[in-house]
Amino acid sequence: MWQNTGVYPGDQSQGGYPQAGYPQAGYPQAGYPQAGYPQGGYPQGGYPQGGYPQGGYPQGGYPPPPQPGFQSPSAYGGGGYGEAGYGGGLGEDADVKGFDFNDQSIRKLFVRKVYSILMTQLLVTMAFITLFVYHAPTKLWVQKNPFMFWIAFAVVLVCLIAMACCPSVRRTAPMNFIFLGIFTVAESFLLGVTSSMYQSEAVMMAVGITAAVCLALTIFAMQTKWDFTMMGGALIVATVVLLIFGIVAIFVKGKVVTLVYASLGAIIFSLYLIYDTQLMMGGKHKYSISPEEYIFAALNLYLDIINIFIYILTIIGAARD
Repeated sequence: MWQNTGVYPGDQSQGGYPQAGYPQAGYPQAGYPQAGYPQGGYPQGGYPQGGYPQGGYPQGGYPPPPQPGFQSPSAYGGGGYGEAGYGGGLGEDADVKGFDFNDQSIRKLFVRKVYSILMTQLLVTMAFITLFVYHAPTKLWVQKNPFMFWIAFAVVLVCLIAMACCPSVRRTAPMNFIFLGIFTVAESFLLGVTSSMYQSEAVMMAVGITAAVCLALTIFAMQTKWDFTMMGGALIVATVVLLIFGIVAIFVKGKVVTLVYASLGAIIFSLYLIYDTQLMMGGKHKYSISPEEYIFAALNLYLDIINIFIYILTIIGAARD
């Protein structure tokens, strides 16, 4: 039986609660009861309007959903956005800005692609040289039709200028492979015609020496600490000097002049082979070629090897003449 204690049930100022239960406005202003949440669970209306308890989230519950705006570093696992606490971090360095040309995996794939194309070119060229040197009817047909040499020479110039001066030609597939294939066939035809003017022993000796020199220079370019990519200007000057020397050698004929000219040409293009190899490798070198330029890189190496072969064949022919 209720006793008169001076506290009426509806009088909150005296510590009493209304008969209906808790106040309609929510939990008491003093906070939650010290013992925790009511035993009956959360109120039917959901979470209190005043927010979560100051002591932290309920035991066994889930954290609140993310709020709009910047979150403190303590949110989402203690890392916040851009740090290791949220998916490993998404800072500025993690933005996708294209391929990293210095990445070793991309560079190795690029080198394999370049050497695959180069080996195909060299095999085609070697097949033409062998045909023109050892097949007598083919050699006789070339001697009776010299205009084919000039047609092939014009095709080589057109394809070379197109691939060197037009990035869209050498970067767009399959156009780049078509131009490179036509250039390789025409250049191989020129080399076959040139080789047919020498003895077969001299040609095979030049092929062997060229293969040994190019292999040694490639290994040297990959292993040396010297950076040849900074020698581009010096190589251009040496090429201009060689060109002038070649024009003079047309009018001043002689065995000594031919040997000196061919020796200088072999040395200069050997340096070009090292230069182009290091440009292709990239990495520790100051300058490097883009992995998108695999056709251009293969073309550079092919021209270096072909020029070394021509000058070595000239030296052998002049020494035997």
